[in-house]
Amino acid sequence: MDQGVGEGVDQEVGERAGEGVVVYWRPGCPFCMKLRLRLRFARLRYTEVNIWRDEEAAAFVRSVANGNETVPTVTVAGHPLINPSKRQLMQAVETHAPHLLT
Repeated sequence: MDQGVGEGVDQEVGERAGEGVVVYWRPGCPFCMKLRLRLRFARLRYTEVNIWRDEEAAAFVRSVANGNETVPTVTVAGHPLINPSKRQLMQAVETHAPHLLT
């Protein structure tokens, strides 16, 4: 599992299990870079998973994105979002994982 480092990144295994926010990304994806940068300023703890280094993660993304490896794909407490805006993601956190905002 390849996880990112830096402000806002949580490397707890429980996050990946569906209790928090997981951002599935791949190198070179401009949409991923944009979302990840915006999330770092949001002070939201999350886990980053590079789908090019984690076949299980790639398979998960394909399973929720109609067979495509569309990134960023984000899960919030197990609820998938395909290429969400920061606003959509934060609304999902408020709905499904408000404890992450305190």
